[in-house]
Order: sequence, then C-alpha cells, then structure tokens
Amino acid sequence: MRIYKILPRAEWAQAEAAGRFEGSAVDHADGYIHFSTARQAGETARRYFAGIADLVVLEVEGEDLGDALRWEPSRGGGLFPHLYGALPASLVRGVHEAPLGADGAPQLPSLA
Repeated sequence: MRIYKILPRAEWAQAEAAGRFEGSAVDHADGYIHFSTARQAGETARRYFAGIADLVVLEVEGEDLGDALRWEPSRGGGLFPHLYGALPASLVRGVHEAPLGADGAPQLPSLA
C-alpha cells in the first residue's frame, strides 16, 4: 500500500542531498515520521498544512519500510502509518506538487 508524507519542498531538498529524511519538527517531537494513506492525506493537508506554501507530497510503498513502519491509532481512532527511523530517499517512488488552493488548503494530486 502506498503511503504519503506532506512536507515543505526545502525539507525534501535537504533530505535528498543527505540521502535520507529524518523527519520534520512534529515528527521529532512525536518520535516517528507521520505518514497518511491516500484516503487520509486530504484531511491531513487541510488540518495541518493550510496556508503553508511550497509543499510536496512524497509517495512511498509501505512494504518497502519493513518493520520500522507501524500502524497506530490517532486521536480519532483511525490507524495511521508511522515510520520509526529515517526514510531513505531511495525509497521515495514519487514527489508531487501540492499548491495552495483558493481556500488556503494544499491541493493534492490524485493519490492511489
């Protein structure tokens, strides 16, 4: 199953240069890298990234992450994918633009 990480383009550029993504500030605070499924990504974008310009969406095959990926309940009870460890840049299968829409929410591409 494909999972997705929304983040500022500058953070992804740094991760690409380093060969791995260590996480955003919220990831460091929580102790894991937050991901969303295709179904969850739109709400994640609206709730946590509204008004933030120059975002990208990383596309990763969850199975590639092995045991470091855990499915854990959120405050609302839904299971979200969390990566315990760094994300190797080589495992990113796609990088998609997420421009802000008229309502200030990031407009995600069609995610499968």
